Amino acid sequence: MAKQKTSEPLTGAALLQKVKTLATLSKTQKAKACGYYTATKGGGERVNLLQFLKALLEAEGIALDEPAAERGRDGRRANYRLAVQANGQLLIGTAYTEQMALQPGDAFELVLGRKHIQLKQLDPVD
Repeated sequence: MAKQKTSEPLTGAALLQKVKTLATLSKTQKAKACGYYTATKGGGERVNLLQFLKALLEAEGIALDEPAAERGRDGRRANYRLAVQANGQLLIGTAYTEQMALQPGDAFELVLGRKHIQLKQLDPVD
């Protein structure tokens, strides 16, 4: 098991400033100098390069893992293309209906063009 060292690794602006002063060192040496390492049982040191690189990205304002609430639900994204299904029907997915705030029972008029189909939403009947 690795034993964590007592001082905290640098983060934010302090990390960026320290990395700039260590421009001639390798990534591993920079990580170690910024406190991103652990002491092993045998007395050696293990550099946490991944944590160091993540901290650098966060210090630069780049978020790799945005919170799930900001991401929305996982799944396919709308690409605004449809394909005719094997039974000849066109299926409009929930990504489109949610974006348009459509409700069950909403009615549309189908307008056929030479090479296009247009859907016009009808006003709801009172």
